[in-house]
Amino acid sequence: MGSGAAERGRADRRPVLFPFLLPLFCPALSEQIRYRIPEEMPKGSVVGNLAKDLGFSVLEFPTRKLRVSSEKPYFTVSADSGELLVSSRLDREQMCGKNPACALEFEVVADNPLNFYHVNVEIEDINDHTPKFTQNSFELQIIESAQPGTRFILGSAHDSDIGTNSLQNYQLSPNDHFSLVNKEKSDGNKYPELVLKMPLDREKQKSYHLTLTALDFGDPALSSTAQIEVLVTDANDNPPVFSQDIYRVSIPENVSPGTTVLRVTATDQDEGTNAEITFTFSEASQITPFNLNSNTGEITILNTLDFEEVKEYSIILKARDGGGMIAQCTVEIEVIDENDNVPEVIFQSLPDLIMEDTELGTHIALLKIRDKDSGHNGEVTCKLEGAVPFKILTSSRNTYKLVTDGVLDREQNPEYNITITVTDRGKPPLSSSSSVTLNIGDVNDNAPVFKQASYMVQVAENNPPGVSIAQVSASDPDLGPNSHISYSIVASDLEPRMLSSYVSVSAQSGVVFAQRAFDHEQLRAFELTLQARDQGSPALSANVSLRVLVGDRNDNAPRVLYPALEPDGSALFDMVPRAAEPGYLVTKVVAVDADSGHNAWLSYHVLQASEPGLFSLGLRTGEVRTARALGDRDAARQRLLVAVRDGGKPPLSATATLHLVFADSLQEVLPDLTDRPATSDPQAELQFYLVVALALISVLFLLAVILAIALRLRRRSSSTAVWSCFQPGHCVKSGPVLPPNYSEGTLPYSYNLCVAHTGTTEFNFLKCSKQLSSGQDVLCGDPSGALFPLCNSSDSTSPQQAPPNTDWRFSQAQRPGTSGSQNGDDTGTWPNNQFDTEMLQAMILASASEAADGSSTLGGGAGTMGLSARYGPQFTLQHVPDYRQNVYIPGSNATLTNAAGKRDGKAPAGGNGNKKKSGKKEKK
Repeated sequence: MGSGAAERGRADRRPVLFPFLLPLFCPALSEQIRYRIPEEMPKGSVVGNLAKDLGFSVLEFPTRKLRVSSEKPYFTVSADSGELLVSSRLDREQMCGKNPACALEFEVVADNPLNFYHVNVEIEDINDHTPKFTQNSFELQIIESAQPGTRFILGSAHDSDIGTNSLQNYQLSPNDHFSLVNKEKSDGNKYPELVLKMPLDREKQKSYHLTLTALDFGDPALSSTAQIEVLVTDANDNPPVFSQDIYRVSIPENVSPGTTVLRVTATDQDEGTNAEITFTFSEASQITPFNLNSNTGEITILNTLDFEEVKEYSIILKARDGGGMIAQCTVEIEVIDENDNVPEVIFQSLPDLIMEDTELGTHIALLKIRDKDSGHNGEVTCKLEGAVPFKILTSSRNTYKLVTDGVLDREQNPEYNITITVTDRGKPPLSSSSSVTLNIGDVNDNAPVFKQASYMVQVAENNPPGVSIAQVSASDPDLGPNSHISYSIVASDLEPRMLSSYVSVSAQSGVVFAQRAFDHEQLRAFELTLQARDQGSPALSANVSLRVLVGDRNDNAPRVLYPALEPDGSALFDMVPRAAEPGYLVTKVVAVDADSGHNAWLSYHVLQASEPGLFSLGLRTGEVRTARALGDRDAARQRLLVAVRDGGKPPLSATATLHLVFADSLQEVLPDLTDRPATSDPQAELQFYLVVALALISVLFLLAVILAIALRLRRRSSSTAVWSCFQPGHCVKSGPVLPPNYSEGTLPYSYNLCVAHTGTTEFNFLKCSKQLSSGQDVLCGDPSGALFPLCNSSDSTSPQQAPPNTDWRFSQAQRPGTSGSQNGDDTGTWPNNQFDTEMLQAMILASASEAADGSSTLGGGAGTMGLSARYGPQFTLQHVPDYRQNVYIPGSNATLTNAAGKRDGKAPAGGNGNKKKSGKKEKK
C-alpha cells in the first residue's frame, strides 16, 4: 500500500494502512505495520498487501515464506500474493468489550533469513448491536402527592457498541404529565430519568402507560423500547433520603468473599410503615459480584473480584419506604489491581533444528511475555538463565527475540535447554520460568582423529599371507555421513608398484593385512601413511603414519666363512709350528648369521677332535688355540669338527672341519696331506653311482662291438704289427682306477706308461709311440703312482706278470716325500702312502705334459714343475720339495731331474708356505 490512506467507508470494508514510513530492504522493522479494518469482515477478506508493505520484491517473496505468529488465528498470509487475509470472525465487542481502542497485535515471521515483523490491526466498531433494556417492562409507583419536577430513575438499556454506535439517547412517548431527562454516569453510560411535569390525581387516573425508547447514533441508527407502567398511589409525603448521592470506595481485587465493601444509609421523615426503608439494586445485572443487605444497606463481596476483568463497578441503589416512595444513590466501587498474575512466556516460531554453523546474531525464536496485571505489576523483565550461547533482545513491548551470542558446537553440546525467567515489578514481584530444548544440527566441521599420533607394530617374519598385522582406528564426533570413516593407504616408503603386494587396508575397519610373507633379511621395516576420510561434503581427512617392524625369526642357519671350501670342493689346512706354546692362536673360525639379535648370536663348540684336549675353542670368538704343547705321541695331522650355533629357539647350527698340521715348513706338509681321506659328498656319490652304472652299460656295449670287430679282423688276418702294441708282452692297459670323486681339475682318463731301458720315456693313451725290441723290459705305471715291470719282450705270447724286483730299494734320501720325512717303513720298500703316491703321480703327469708340449724336459719351465696351473704363479718349486730327484727307474740309469735347475746350477729350494690345498689330483 502507499505511505498513507484515508479511512474507507463501511460499505466496501477495504483495509487501510496508517501513514507510516516503511523502510525498504531492511532485515527488520523497528516500527509496527498498522492496518485499520472494520469488524465482522468475512473470511478471506484482504487486509493489506503485506509483502509489498514489507518491501519484498516479486522474486524474493516466494523464498521468504511469510507466516503469522499469534495466539489466535485471526489472520493469515496468502502464499501466492503475500496479502494479509482475514481467517476467522472479527467481533470487536467480544475481543475488546467497551474498550474504545481495539487493536490486534501479532508478529509475521519471514525465513531466509529469519526475521520478525510487528503488525497492528485496529478493529473499527460497526453498529451491529441494538441497545437492549434489561427488562421489557417497568412498573413505577408514584404517590399522587408528588410535586412536579420530581424525578424517577428508569431502567437503562445496554449497547455493546462504542462511540456513536453505542447508546446515545432515550426518548419517551408523548405524554402530558411526564417528561424524560438523559443522565450520564461517571463511566460514560447513560440512563434515563422520568420527570413529573404536572400533579397527579389518583382519583382521576390511577395509571399511565409510557413507552421508553433507547437510540444509538449509528448508521443506520438502531433502537429498542421498554414499556413503563406508572401507578399512582396514595400520598406518602416524605421519600427516603440517602446520606450521599454518590458513594465511592476502592478495594483490592484480592479481597476474600464476604468482606464488607461499605454500608449505605437512608432516612425517611415519615413514620410507621412509611418510614421503613428497604434497599435494593436498581439493576439486577450488577449484583453478581456483590451482595446487598436490604435492611442494613451493607454491601459485601459475593464473588472474587478480578481487576483484569472489571476495573470498577457503578451500582445504583434504591431505598424504598413503606409508603412506596423511592430514593436513589450511586455506589462507585474501584477495584485496585494487585500483583496476582504470574507473567507467562510464550515461544513463537521455534525452529526444530539449529545448525551449528549458524552465524552470530541470527534470530532463533520469538518470545512474547504476557502479564494480566497492569501498571508496575504488569511490567516484566526477561532473563536468560545459565551460560548458553544465546541472548535475548527486546523487539517491542513484551516481545523479545532469541538470537545466537556464541559459537555453537554440536559435538560439545548437541542440545541446549534454554530457560527464560520473567519477573514483574509488583510488590512482591512474581516470576515464572519457561524452558525449551534447542537441538543443534550437525555440519561436517570435524576431521577424523586417530587414537594415536603414530602407530608402530612388530610383525614376525614368515607370517602367513592375508593375516592382519595392525589396526588403525579414527573417530569423528560428527553425525551421520559426516562421521562415516573409510581408510586407505596414501603413501609409503615402498615402491608404488610393490605396495599392493605387501599390504592392504580394510576401508571399513582400518585393519591392515599382510599380502605376503615378510622376510626380515630382505625388509626390516617400512612405513605407511594411512588416511581416514569421512563422508561429509566437503569430506575431511586425517593422516597417520604406521611403521611396521619385521621381527626376526631364527630361519637362517649360521654360514661359515672360514674355513671355506674352494669352488672345486677342496678344503684348506692350517699349519701349526711344532713348538707352539699353549695359547698359541692357530686359526679362527669365522661365521655369520643372516638373522639378527639373539638369533645371530653365535657360539662355537667342538663336536669332534682327533686329540681331545690339544686345542681349545673360544665360545664366542671362534678362535682355535693350542691348549698344550704337542706331544711325541700326538699325530702331526689333527682334525677338528666345529659346530657353530646361533642363539635362536630352537637353535640352528652349521659345522666346519679344520685340518691342522703340525709342521715347521710347507715341505713337511705336502707329502703328509695325501693321507687325508676325500670328503664324501652324498650328491657326488649318487652322481658317481649313476656314472658307473652308465659306464658299465657302455662298456658292455663296447665289448660286444669290439668282440665283433676282433672276430672280423681275425678272419681278415690283419697285420700283427698293428696288433703287437696291444699285446700283453709289450703294454698293459691299465684300468680306470681313479678316485670316485671327480673333483674340479681332475682328468678321469686312463693312460699307459711305457718306459724302455734306453732311458726314453713317453706317455701315451692306450698305445706306445714305437715298437719295442725284444729283450727290453717295459715298466708301466698306473694312476696310483706304482711302477712295476709289466711285460717282457722275450715272451710276447705269455702275458704273465713277472714278480717284483726285490732289488727295488731306496735309501732314506731317495724316498719320495719331503726331505727327512719318515713315510714308508725302514726296509726301504716303495711307499704305499696314498698322499705320496698321488702327489708323485701328479708331478710325473705334469712334467710329462710339459715335455709333450716341447716346452721343457720333465721338469717343466722356469722351475714350476707344472704346478703353476694348479696353485697359481706364486706357488713355484721353491714352495714344494723336488720329488723328481727321488724318482728312480729300476734297470735304468735315468733319473727324473729338474733340467732347469741343473742348467742353472741351482738345487731345488724348499718353501715355508703355511697353507696347501689337499685332496686334489692334478692330471693332464
